[in-house]
Amino acid sequence: MEYTHLGRTGLKVSRLCLGTMNFGPLTTEQDGFAIMDRAHELGVNFFDTANVYGWKTGEGLTEQIVGRWFAQGGRRREKTVIATKVWGAMGEWPNESKLSALNIRRACEGSLKRLQTDHIDLYQMHHVDRRTPWEEIWQAMELLVRQGKVIYVGSSNFAGWHIVQANEAAKDRSFMGLVSDQPKYSLLDRMIELELIPACIGYGLGIIPYSPLAGGMLGGALRKVTEGRRAEDRIQQAIERNRPKLEAYEALCAEMGEKPADVAIAWMLANPAITSPIIGPRTMEQLEGAMRAIDLRLSSDILQSLDKIFPGPGGPAPEAWAW
Repeated sequence: MEYTHLGRTGLKVSRLCLGTMNFGPLTTEQDGFAIMDRAHELGVNFFDTANVYGWKTGEGLTEQIVGRWFAQGGRRREKTVIATKVWGAMGEWPNESKLSALNIRRACEGSLKRLQTDHIDLYQMHHVDRRTPWEEIWQAMELLVRQGKVIYVGSSNFAGWHIVQANEAAKDRSFMGLVSDQPKYSLLDRMIELELIPACIGYGLGIIPYSPLAGGMLGGALRKVTEGRRAEDRIQQAIERNRPKLEAYEALCAEMGEKPADVAIAWMLANPAITSPIIGPRTMEQLEGAMRAIDLRLSSDILQSLDKIFPGPGGPAPEAWAW
């Protein structure tokens, strides 16, 4: 396994991040335990979860599974950089979601309890909250940092200008601010190249992309069209919309002698702005298979071929649309 710093911090994280969203709904607790144990054996030290994962409002099922795994001991917690999130609804009452200081405090306490830990290494805002001012958000996060309950703060699903707004407000308070962002990013969805990636580079944020396989479409969807998430109607429709691209992509991967999923993740790892793509295995086989991407080096010719199949927005703004 290779390691890199999370943005401008001194924290070292593995080049692949283990996403736990499937633990509970699609992967049993025991299988989840085995996957997390194997991830450590493979050198993966960076795990991502969220208070809403498990998709039963208020239960935090996935965090509970990770917490019970930590509770087994064996330095599982000490060896893990654990990232979780706040924003999603954990109840039906008005202050049980979003980024009010009240909800941040309550949500953090809930995550700590479920994760059976005394601190969260990376506490991420799952989405932007346009109604809560930054001075309120930052005073809540600063308190958690002072109390030792949170070490670093990150974001997810932010726009480029939200990164600027957040970190300028943090700078005014002499606070470190955001150190990472977790956006949706893949060969099929490259919009963040316009402004989010430049903003993250400019402010020293690590980028932890989710859905690097575009919901399984880049994992050999045409050959395994009815497996896993690919069986969902929306994924089936997306596959049909993108069939010419996927046909060209899978043909290129076959020519290379590589699995489509490995090429998709290796493409992301070739970008120096990317810290750790999030892999969300349902099975041990999927975890083991993802490791090939670490050693796979794509030539400039292959990268150019991928750009032809999946053209991005044209580079960063404003050059993408201006002269």
